[in-house]
Amino acid sequence: MSKRILMVVTNHTTITDDHKTGLWLEEFAVPYNVFKDNGYEVKVTSIEGGEVPLDPNSIEDRAEWKTAEEELKNTAALSENDTEGFDAIFLPGGHGTMFDFPENKTLQNVLQHFAENNKVISAVCHGPAGLVNATYADGTPLVKGKNVSAFTDEEEIEMQLDTHMPFMLETKLREKGANIKRGEKWTDFSVADGNLVTGQNPQSSKSTAEKVVDALN
Repeated sequence: MSKRILMVVTNHTTITDDHKTGLWLEEFAVPYNVFKDNGYEVKVTSIEGGEVPLDPNSIEDRAEWKTAEEELKNTAALSENDTEGFDAIFLPGGHGTMFDFPENKTLQNVLQHFAENNKVISAVCHGPAGLVNATYADGTPLVKGKNVSAFTDEEEIEMQLDTHMPFMLETKLREKGANIKRGEKWTDFSVADGNLVTGQNPQSSKSTAEKVVDALN
């Protein structure tokens, strides 16, 4: 039986009136290709379903990403039924995730099911925004006491988007009890702590996905 991966992406499109956002393409396409190259089945869902917006700054015309991009044209909406039949969940980033991941009850419930059943939970860059309010059934934050990597406050400030975010991701994860692990800004850095796999930024997309493969083997 091949492994099955559930990927969940953002549908949120706007940071400010003049700053569009969405999914950061590399953080989806590179892991998608890693999973497919390993023979995994991948189901792509989004918070609301339908066509997934891409952050304009992330769009690259790369032939090897075309199959992955096709998956974003008409996604299924994430549902409670997506708790069943998957071995891992992967949350790509993009600033859109900061707005529609944290308060989404369906995502929180799906993540709780994965955590309670010792399945692999993974996220890269701003994808860990989905983890900030996720808990075990007893209310313990999923990230408490865990080594976690995510887009750093330093990187956010350098992008000059810190004042437009609903919260600072690194800071919020620390508040939830995560042990933040990080590399140099804009360099590949990812960490696995048991079945929790996280990466720092777009440059970490491939190594994060490869750590998911390692966790599943």
